[in-house]
Order: sequence, then C-alpha cells, then structure tokens
Amino acid sequence: MKQLFFLISQFTLISLFAQTGVITGTIYDEINNEPLIGANILIQNTNYGAITDVDGNYTIENLPTGLYNVQVTYIGYQTQTRFEVEVTNAKPVIINFAMAEETMFLDSIVIKANPFEKKSESPLSFVEIGIDEIQRNPGGNRDISRAIQNLPGVATGVGYRNDLLVRGGAPSENKFLLDDIEIPTINHFATQGASGGSNGILNVDFINNASFYTGAFPANYSNAMSSVLKLTQKEGRKDKLGMNFTLGASEAGITLEGPLTKKKKTTFLLNGRYSYLQGLFKLIGLPFLPSYTDVQTKVMHKFNNKHDITFIGVGAFDKLRLNKNLTETADQRYLLRTLPQQEQWNYTIGARYRYYKDNSNMLFVLSRSSFGNHIYKYNNNIETNNELYDLNAKESENKFRFEHTYRVNSYKIAYGLNAEYNYYNTTTSNFVLIDSNLVDINYKSNLNLAKYGLFAQVSRSFIDDKLSLSFGVRLDGLSYNKKMANLLNQISPRFSLSYAILPQLSFNFNTGIYYQTPQYTTLGYRDNNNNLVNKNQLEYIRNYQVVAGFSSSFTSNTKVSVEAFYKYYNQYPYLIEKGIALANLGGNYGWVGDEPTTSTAKGKTYGIEVAVQQKLWKGIYGIASYTWFRSLFTDKTQSYQPSSWDARHVLNITTGYKFKRNWEIGIRFNVQGALPYTPYDTTNLALIDVWNASNGLPFYNYDEINAMRLKVQHSLNLRVDKKWFFQKWNFNIYLDIQNLYASKFPNQPNIDVVRDANDTPIANPSNPNSYQLIYLENNSGSTIPSIGLVIGF
Repeated sequence: MKQLFFLISQFTLISLFAQTGVITGTIYDEINNEPLIGANILIQNTNYGAITDVDGNYTIENLPTGLYNVQVTYIGYQTQTRFEVEVTNAKPVIINFAMAEETMFLDSIVIKANPFEKKSESPLSFVEIGIDEIQRNPGGNRDISRAIQNLPGVATGVGYRNDLLVRGGAPSENKFLLDDIEIPTINHFATQGASGGSNGILNVDFINNASFYTGAFPANYSNAMSSVLKLTQKEGRKDKLGMNFTLGASEAGITLEGPLTKKKKTTFLLNGRYSYLQGLFKLIGLPFLPSYTDVQTKVMHKFNNKHDITFIGVGAFDKLRLNKNLTETADQRYLLRTLPQQEQWNYTIGARYRYYKDNSNMLFVLSRSSFGNHIYKYNNNIETNNELYDLNAKESENKFRFEHTYRVNSYKIAYGLNAEYNYYNTTTSNFVLIDSNLVDINYKSNLNLAKYGLFAQVSRSFIDDKLSLSFGVRLDGLSYNKKMANLLNQISPRFSLSYAILPQLSFNFNTGIYYQTPQYTTLGYRDNNNNLVNKNQLEYIRNYQVVAGFSSSFTSNTKVSVEAFYKYYNQYPYLIEKGIALANLGGNYGWVGDEPTTSTAKGKTYGIEVAVQQKLWKGIYGIASYTWFRSLFTDKTQSYQPSSWDARHVLNITTGYKFKRNWEIGIRFNVQGALPYTPYDTTNLALIDVWNASNGLPFYNYDEINAMRLKVQHSLNLRVDKKWFFQKWNFNIYLDIQNLYASKFPNQPNIDVVRDANDTPIANPSNPNSYQLIYLENNSGSTIPSIGLVIGF
C-alpha cells in the first residue's frame, strides 16, 4: 500500500509541470461549409477564448489540462456548445462547429444562448452525449450501448445484454449510423433477427459525440420505429502519429492515429481490440467461454473546404465455446445442457462523400455490411449424437444513399433517395413442438432483395424564430412481394412543431408514420418442401407515433423536459404456430422469427417521461430520468397482452463530480420494473419422449403469454478516475465497480428433472410417461470490480 501511495505521489509531482493543452478547429456554415469569419469561441467559466480568422479557423492555447465546455456565437446563427471537451498535453483537441442559420430581423437581432441543440425536424425526443460521458459511464466498461442505457426512455432486458428497449419497443426497432454510414450490428454475440448482444463493438476513443433520437425521426431516416443512434467519429490528428493503449479486466486495445500525407489533408484512425474473457471465465469456473476480437478504422481526406471523403471499416469475430468439464452444480449442468456453441462475424465498410455549394450540400454514401452466424447444439454436447439445432446464416447488404440539403430564403429543404441490393441465405435444422409432437424443420433458403426509397423535408421558422415547423414524407419499397414493392403502400408523412412560449421554455410536438421491414429470418423462412412460406403473407410493419411535451433550458447547462408519447403498431409479425405477436416472444442469444408468420398482429405503447440533463457546470454533471410506459401486443384472440418489454417503470440517475487535481467520481443508479415472461409448457416438457429428444430445452405455454413477472431489478455502479497529464503523454487509471451492493437480477427460473445419484432422470411414479420437473433459481448479479489503464501519446 505504501508503494502504491508513493507511486501515485510521484506521478502527481511530475504532472505539475507543463500541464497545458490546445483546442483548435474550424467554424463553418452547416449548409455550404463556408468559413465564418469573426465567430466568438469562449471556454465557459474561464477567461480563455478566440476569434476565427479569414479561413474560419481558431486556436486556444495554454489551457490547463482538464474538462471544458466550448461555446461558439455568431450573429445570425444559433449558438452552439460542445460539452466536456477533454484537454491533454499529449495532442491538440480538434473541435469543429457546423453552425445553423437563424432567421434575421434587422430591428431585433437576438443571440440566443440555449446550450442544447434543437432541430426543427426533431424538436423533441432528442439527446446528445459526448465522448467523455461515454468513457466515464459508471459500470459501462467504455461501452457505447451501455452509456445509451442511461438515457430517457431506455429500458434493458436481462442484466448481461445490451438490448436497447426504447419506449416499449423491441430491440430490433433501432437504427445505428457511424459517420452517416449505417452499421446494422454494433454488439458482439448479437441475436439474429433482433438486436442487442453482450457488449459493444465500437471503440469509444473514436467517437466525437452521439445523437440519440427516441422518436420524431426526420424523413431521411428509414427502417426504424423506436430509436436512431447517430455516432460521429473524430478526425485523426494532423500534427504527428499518436497512440492510445487501454487495458481492462476483460480486454486490451490499441489505437493509432495521425496524418497519411505530408500536406496533412489525409488523416487516419485505426484500432484493434482483443478479449481474454474466456480465460477469466474459465478461471472463475463458468461453463461458457466467450471470446471476441474487433477492429475499426477511419480515413478522411479533405480536398478543400468544398469537398471531403471519408472511408470507414468496422469488423468483429465472436466465438462461444463450452467448458464441458464443469458439471459439479445443477446450474452448471443446466447451462451446459441448454447453451449452444457459436461463431459469429460481421463487418461494415463504407465511404461518404460530401460536396458543398453556395447554398447547399450533397451527401453520397456507399457501403457494404455482412453478418454471419453459425449456432449449433448437439444432444449432451456430443457431436456424434443427434443435432438439436443448427443454423448457418449470412446476411449481406449493399447500400447507396443520396441526400441534398439547401437553403432558399428562410426555408431549409432536403430531399434524397436510397437503393439497396441485399442477400440472405441460411441452412437451418431445428425442431418445434406442435400438438405435443416434435417436428423437424430442415431447409435451405436464398433471397435476393432490392430495397429503395425517396424522401423530402421542408422546415422553416416563423415569428422571430419562436415558431418552427417541419414537414417531411418518405416512400419505401422492398422487392419481396407485390404489396411491399409498391412505394405507395408505404407512405410515411412526418410533421414537427416547436413554439417558444418563453425564451427558455418551449412546447414541442411531432407525429408521423414509420415503416420497417420484417427480419430476414422471417422473410427467408421455408418449409421442408422448400416453399417460401411467408412470401404472400407479410407486409411492412407500420407504426403511428404522436409525441408532445415541454422543454426548458437554463444558462447553467441544465435542460428539463416532460414528454408524453403514444405509438400504435399494425401489420406486426404474428407467429401462427405460437399464436402470439413477435414482440411477445422476446429475444435471447441465437435467432428469432423463422416460422410461419403473417402481418396481422397489433400493438401499442404509451407513456410519459420526465428528464433532467445537467452538462458540466462547476464540476457537476449528470442525467436523471423517469419513464412510465405500457407496451402491449395482441394474441390469437386479438386481446392485448404485455409484450416482453413491458417493464412499466424505468428510473435512471447518472451523476458525477470533478474534483481538483484531476480526480473524478461518478455513480449510476438504475431501477427497472418487473419484466413479464411466459411460463413453461410443463405438460409437454415433462413427457419422457419430448424431454429426451430435446435434451430438456424449454418449451413455453403460449396460452399464458407473459402471464408471469420477474421482480423489480435495481443496481448501483461506481467509478473513480485519476488522470495525470505529462508533457507528451497522459495516463488514466480507473476503478469501475458494477453492482456495488450485489443486487440480484431476477431471470426466469430454469427447469430440470428430478435425478438419482447417478444423474439419471427419474420417472414420475404417478405418471410413468413423464419425468418429475423441478425449478432452479436463476438470479444473476455479483459485484464486479475492475481496474483499467488508459495511456495516450
């Protein structure tokens, strides 16, 4: 302990020297990319600032290391603030601002100081978080998905997954973009046909900021019904080659960045990460051994201030194996009996080209994404035994998108189109329980699909910018069947309104219709005769939304909002054999949706949300929200039943404080209502023939869909950071404690049969054709402390 104290004290003494850094960047018009000359840049609560030169550039030097809020003002443009910018000695911080025009009235020019961005197309249900908020998220392990779980309206599934359940919607209803390029998969061990996964793929060190829409999506966003997460990556440094090294409890990673050409018009970012989680799990005696590797890169070239092109790449490989020797406890034996083995991979490569004209800009995006999933299970995990199930599937999407945004007088107009060529194939072997009989399903399927769409949006402010209106419409089509191929069957109007009742208080409203295609697993399902079963039965999922509320922001970087929302679904996938909507099935590792399906289910989610967001102000930061909601979908009697996401109550509180000498402490407290679940079909599962043939894999009683509920779950995470800044490098050590007071996360109980001393199942004396069933408690939730290191050069 004395040695540790001595080491920390020496680091502290050394870091007293040369603790200054630089913030630099460019201020420009968001429409035409023209530099704004004479814009004022202010570091909040300090005397530091700058004014842009003739090229729109600025530099603020000799800043003491630490976190700052950077504010930009310019007459005729909306004030912008970039929160919690970390200044270090190791490299300059590049902060560029794309400024949006305000309506000009010569007799009353007012510069508004609202620190929170508001878009006329999406004036509500929108939150921005910065890189530092993601990196220091307590219990988040530098995972973007876990940081998003802190935001208003977001619930989670079971404790070990990254599902985003936004305002009662399914995890498959979310859309993710990285530098305007769609990333279908952002998690390791994702569920095919749904979303989520165990932990995030994307490297937080690449991210500049995250924009999160929980509703009111502008018309240029398609194929999403619950949320859109738009991530913007930073540019690689221009001065020299830099490096960042991270070491955590379960993984290690290295990042390189710098210029690629002497003129420094081309920069790059490159990251690789490797998990040694399987070794940790084996050491602590868990029967499953996951491992993963991922890589991420960005190359950006700026021809001049009118042209730039960006290339990105993201890829991951995941493997799940079983530690078959661990059979000491009933829980270990259950997991070995039910868990599959798996290999999964995915990648996205893409290019974005931006071209700016006098009063407009054009965006061209071209990308390819591919996802492979091989998941299989043998009886008793012996490969010479019969195969319980085996899915080997691949999804590939080739996408092109064009957008043109321009300004005409006081109007902002945008229009565009998208086109895709997508491919799906699978070889699937599975069994299902129909009328107490196990039926083998074996098929191969190949699909080639064209997807296409158009959109337009017009926005304008009135009454000295007090009233903002925006109207958009988009049309979408898919070449799966005639109905889905017709653009006129998927017309998506969207309307937004915002009115400033007072300078810092506004009323906001949005309504619209949103469409999303069913999952590939549902589109490509075939029977044993190779018939494409669902081709003439499926339609686009349709969702109507209405959101309204009030928001107020203050000069102390505080925003308070209250919103009510209502979402109505129809044409939702209905699983014929189970007699339930797909939303009532839930999601887990593996895949969902490959069975006979029609577009006849309906659903509704509604609720109210209260949120307070505090950006960095005198050392304090945080966000707190409470959401009450219901999520209901129809069953085979057309009665509304709770969906698998119907938690009803979500309370999230994340806050922290920055002390002197670069110490920081943060906490996250979460309470989530009891999630529903469907009880097991004990009558059929207990049958000796069914149990033996299925190796005890559970079947459910869908006549009692989501009739049971788990317990309320709650937890507290804690994180402590200490940073040292040296002349040419910096060092961060952190202690991150997940589930500080060891709260138990309830899951549906596992089920097994009564066994004798030799582990042989015992028949039920009163029913010789059945086994005796027993339930095993299934709670997770241990205190998980971890220490991490981040070194930057």
